[in-house]
Amino acid sequence: MNNPLADPYLILSKVYLNGKYLKQSIAETQTDPTQRARVIKVCYGVLEKDVYLDWIISKNTEKSPRGGVKLILKIALYMLEFMDKHDYMVVDSAVQLAKKAGKGGTAGFINAFLRGYTMHSLPENVLERLSVQASAPLWLARRMRRTYKDEAMDILSAPSLGQCVRFVKGEEEYLTRDHTDTPFAHTYIFPNFVRDDNFFAGNYTFQSVGSVAICSQIQGSPAGLLLDACAAPGGKSVLLSSKFAHITAQEIHPHRTQLILDYAERMGAGNIEAVTGDATAFNPAYEGLYDAVLCDVPCSGSGVINENPDIKLFRKEADIASLNEVQLKILTNCASYVKSGGMLYYSTCSCLPEENDSIIYAFLESSKGYTPVRGACPLAHRETRYGMQFLPDISLGAGFYICVLKREDA
Repeated sequence: MNNPLADPYLILSKVYLNGKYLKQSIAETQTDPTQRARVIKVCYGVLEKDVYLDWIISKNTEKSPRGGVKLILKIALYMLEFMDKHDYMVVDSAVQLAKKAGKGGTAGFINAFLRGYTMHSLPENVLERLSVQASAPLWLARRMRRTYKDEAMDILSAPSLGQCVRFVKGEEEYLTRDHTDTPFAHTYIFPNFVRDDNFFAGNYTFQSVGSVAICSQIQGSPAGLLLDACAAPGGKSVLLSSKFAHITAQEIHPHRTQLILDYAERMGAGNIEAVTGDATAFNPAYEGLYDAVLCDVPCSGSGVINENPDIKLFRKEADIASLNEVQLKILTNCASYVKSGGMLYYSTCSCLPEENDSIIYAFLESSKGYTPVRGACPLAHRETRYGMQFLPDISLGAGFYICVLKREDA
């Protein structure tokens, strides 16, 4: 029988020790197909509970272990605390894995730790307790608590409901499966959904409910032109292709531009032109050209940590200031591409106001001629000063933001 910790260790080593993203690590690691679902569950679970597992380890050791040894402990702890696994099996497997990984000298420590660790009372400090309970970095817990007060725990710990699938045709055969309806046509969330030949035929695609919600706010016209300024991998451009005559889907990295081309081809969206370009750099050919411009800017990803738990590991508080600079640059630059009477859309997958309303405030202070426009959306959300905030605990797991701005002058 294969060691149940071995495959998760292979994948998570690339994340924790080599700095790779989880999805990339999963894709490039061969695992037993019959055990793949379990392996993926463990990998996501360890990252989701990383701060909590760190806390258990710190409370039960005088000096916290490092590297591969700590990772073995985290995987074993996750199985013991959150999965229905026999203690002796997990402990023995952890010890055997340590030996196989060339860490046999730590086998005794791992055995003693897993057999003897105890649970301690949660921290008394409000922020530290929130960080541990929600298993979120302390900096993120502090910022979320400041904005959302007692709701911060619900937002940070809201689970992913599964894979959101948007159908073009043939959805009937899939709706006999367990699923959650969304307020958007032909769009459903499945707790488990494995792609099949219909995916490659373009009959459906995977697109988050938050992304679909953003697209629902974008007004199109049969003869209209749209610039999707930060478009990869292309989901929004494809969905919006039915609203506009032509879409320019821009992306800064050539390999990501290719992702847009591949996506559009698979879904049969022939009116999308994928181009490589920097959304912060002025392009005179675009000035005043577009009926609508979408700026789905790079952000912290704080609204989608339930689907991408490695964000908790890699995103640092110091990143926010540099992200804010890029966000404002993109919005300010792309505002010049909107024709008079046209629409400018700003969106993120963040719940942090400093990436959302604060950017709009700074933009309106420096850019004249734009007015925020209120809209309506069937997906539950909060109205902010300038836009809509979708939150994971009320919005089917999605944490997104959008602000709609109309250009009143040329």
